[in-house]
Amino acid sequence: MPHQLDHTLALLERTPGALDELLRGLPAAWTDATESSDSWSPREIVAHLAHADRTDWMPRARHLLEFGETQPFPPFDRLGQRQAMEGKSLAQILDGFAAVRATSLDDLGALHLGPADLDRRGAHPALGSVTLSQLLATWAAHDLTHLHQISRVMAHQYRDAVGPWSQFLGVMHCGGHGG
Repeated sequence: MPHQLDHTLALLERTPGALDELLRGLPAAWTDATESSDSWSPREIVAHLAHADRTDWMPRARHLLEFGETQPFPPFDRLGQRQAMEGKSLAQILDGFAAVRATSLDDLGALHLGPADLDRRGAHPALGSVTLSQLLATWAAHDLTHLHQISRVMAHQYRDAVGPWSQFLGVMHCGGHGG
């Protein structure tokens, strides 16, 4: 389906609540567990989503609108959540994500974007020319990628406990899609 801003906004505004409902109050055995030594826990994934809202999506949207393709986006530290989550409980991280996402969506709405704005181009340092529409669609798909990742990491904790039913549970066989 082609990108539609109202669909993107509908998804982006629901992600914090969905994660809050899924994760808040669960034992750390669910929220701090990983699939391997180099994978992220659900707690770290939520911190990553908050970090991306603070330092990636809206900053890049503003950068694109200001500079177009004349200056590439500043680099994004995809591990920046590690410092940001230090010493914080999952509840604090969830609350922080909800707050930063609300601010991001308010800021996005304040831009009053029209079709011509969505077609404007910016320069990604690795991907080259991208449109604002592509950036915003990627923001929504990024949320969905990490929702999937959280369910995969959590299901992994029961990889042995499900016994022979594993063959019917696709989430147990998903190879992952990066951090």
